[in-house]
Amino acid sequence: MSDRKKKIAAIAAVTHYIKSEQEAAAFSMSQLADTVPETIQETSLVMNLWGISGRQQQMQMRSLMQMKAFHGSRQKF
Repeated sequence: MSDRKKKIAAIAAVTHYIKSEQEAAAFSMSQLADTVPETIQETSLVMNLWGISGRQQQMQMRSLMQMKAFHGSRQKF
């Protein structure tokens, strides 16, 4: 088998896998939508962007503090 055919087969396999995962996720969401009451669906699907942003900022600050603690403690004389 040539390299081109191998690449095409690999790309087709990955594409098929991704498509089947998306279909499975859509199916499970539709099953969940049938069992969950309407009010719970609306509140659970809304993303809290302020919360996500705050958490991301906390993780970034922690990372910076760790880098300063580990790498900034060496003093050059």
